Amino acid sequence: MPVLNKKMRWMTLGGQYDWTAKQYPDATPPSFPADVKELLEDTFTSTKAEAAIVNLYSPGDTLSVHRDVAESSDTGLISISLGCDAIFVIGTSSEPAATQETNSDNHTTPTDERVLAIRLRSGSAVYMSGTSRFAWHGVPQIVPGTCPTYLESWPAGRNVNDNEFEAWRGWMARKRINVNVRQMWD
Repeated sequence: MPVLNKKMRWMTLGGQYDWTAKQYPDATPPSFPADVKELLEDTFTSTKAEAAIVNLYSPGDTLSVHRDVAESSDTGLISISLGCDAIFVIGTSSEPAATQETNSDNHTTPTDERVLAIRLRSGSAVYMSGTSRFAWHGVPQIVPGTCPTYLESWPAGRNVNDNEFEAWRGWMARKRINVNVRQMWD
């Protein structure tokens, strides 16, 4: 299956962020998947699930340190991890540091801020609210070989005669999927 050989890095759900204009369009966004929306809003009652970026990581992939500041809402961000473990780093302050550097992606990063490193395992949920809502954060490492055994063959079924997703068997064993959900407007 040729699509398995392509390196898809991310996709979106619900509201579509305009990467050129660096904003969410004013038009009514596409619907957020109802079952996922219900689960997230029942668990994280302060945030409406309106938009998500789904990041697909392989070993060696990273996410540069950045801040999520595009939304016109300061409600919390929901982050769900599946598959391989990742090292997640977050600054201890959302305030800009006295000294800053700009990297090749034009992200400005603080250089004298304290940083926490957290190992996120499959099934981990992070809710960034309050001070952490606008904190600098990133993913410097995906930890290979850490996908739980029960997920390694997903989405292929356990039944060998279930051919619909058989070409995907083993794909998840080296992947991390992160679903990062946000409310676009108050």
